[in-house]
Amino acid sequence: MSIKILSWNVNGIRAAINKGFMDFVKNENPDILCLQEIKAHPHQVDIKLKEEGYGIEEWNSAERKGYSGTAIFSKKKPMSINKGIGHELDCEGRVLTLEFEDFYLITCYTPNSKHDLSRLMLRYQEWDPLFLKYCKELDMKKPVVFCGDLNAAHKEIDVKNDKTNMTTKIKPGNPGFTDQEREGISNIINSGFIDSFRHFYPNEEKFTWWSYMGGARGRNVGWRIDYFFVSEKLKTQLKDAMILDKVMGSDHCPVGIILKK
Repeated sequence: MSIKILSWNVNGIRAAINKGFMDFVKNENPDILCLQEIKAHPHQVDIKLKEEGYGIEEWNSAERKGYSGTAIFSKKKPMSINKGIGHELDCEGRVLTLEFEDFYLITCYTPNSKHDLSRLMLRYQEWDPLFLKYCKELDMKKPVVFCGDLNAAHKEIDVKNDKTNMTTKIKPGNPGFTDQEREGISNIINSGFIDSFRHFYPNEEKFTWWSYMGGARGRNVGWRIDYFFVSEKLKTQLKDAMILDKVMGSDHCPVGIILKK
């Protein structure tokens, strides 16, 4: 027996529904589906996932309309649900946690640093440490799986044009590839969480996000900023990880893992 969990920054759930979202769900048939950047509240969305067996719908919509937000759709009922991590940005609906019998599942939409890096220090000094602390505290109770758009690429292999995006002596890095953001990903790994895709495919260049500018996706000029991390305790149960880069409908593509039950 195995469980398939997928994660996707849909860049607006209503837009994604108009671009084949339901066909994607039917074709992939995950046991649990995590979404980021839903940009909607439940009453605004005509989504028919219950008809596909997803009896659980949990939304953490942002207070601001048409912005941010996360959701999880599951075929299995959770034991508990938690929204947020105790940060002022919880009003943006960025973290949603479901507790299952064998693990906690967290979906996260990390705030980006903005083009002018005006949110970099907030992220580096506040958000990243607090989110990691939250994951580690849960991990003390039972294993943790967390996924989502972390808005940062970790290594040079995760960015097509790494040299032009990284921090140097004469300029800060571009948003998503600064030293501080990359350190945040390293801290996750150093705390014992496994980057599931790199666990199976350490040398594969594959991306999860592409700019809408300049035909970047067609040329595969992308970044890997969407992840699944799992507790070290789940290492033997981790069966596979995938990046579904052929799936369209957003500027991101879905990512996923398969766990042995």
